[in-house]
Amino acid sequence: MELAFSGELWFWRGPAPWHFVSVPDAQCEAIAEVAPLVSYGWGMVPATVRIGRSEWPTALWPKDGGYIVPVKGWVRTAESLEIGDTVELRLGIVGV
Repeated sequence: MELAFSGELWFWRGPAPWHFVSVPDAQCEAIAEVAPLVSYGWGMVPATVRIGRSEWPTALWPKDGGYIVPVKGWVRTAESLEIGDTVELRLGIVGV
């Protein structure tokens, strides 16, 4: 399964801070349909993400009935991303 969408880069300040992009509702519905087939626990969904020229394996995190995409520090640096930027993502769900 491959999806493309855009979203705002935001920061979660927790015990282990991370940057994320929220998956829009329409794409969350499609992911939720296949999640039981590929999730490896806690609702995490394995995925490959591409932003610009950067691509990496990760897992979508379930949050508030949807999913969020973690964006690593090296990706933010390589793609010159700042909190609040609108990011274009290509997302492949692994195993579907």
